[in-house]
Amino acid sequence: MAPRLKVFVTSDGLTDYVVAVSSRAKALAAWGIRQDVFKEGQAHEAEDPALVKAALAQPGEVLRRPSGSLGALAKAKPAKPAKPQGPTQAELKKISDLEAKLAGLGSAHERALAKLEAEQVALDRRVAALKETQAAERATLESKLSAARRALG
Repeated sequence: MAPRLKVFVTSDGLTDYVVAVSSRAKALAAWGIRQDVFKEGQAHEAEDPALVKAALAQPGEVLRRPSGSLGALAKAKPAKPAKPQGPTQAELKKISDLEAKLAGLGSAHERALAKLEAEQVALDRRVAALKETQAAERATLESKLSAARRALG
């Protein structure tokens, strides 16, 4: 036995939305609404015979008309599907790109660090050579000074 269809109506203030389904929950789903607008008094079962007849001719389809008018009903655009759970392809690509940049940054940092360490070794060698040269010059000058003092007397 097919379920008995009821016609439900809601409005957003500008447009009336009508649907013929078997329950209030199915009406809410057809309208794409999560809150219970029946409990809030914003939706109700239709009593207008012309409205009921038009909605029953297209069961499950959301029909619309200007709010408060007696004009003809037109088929409404389908409700947007719920956003899928989990990350999107764009979000996954963004994460992958950022991970690749991070890995590249790490290798660039390693190369820069190795270059600086090589420069440090070269500077250490120059310092050691300068110290040896200075020590040799100092020893030469001290021996000349010592010789000059002895010559004086």
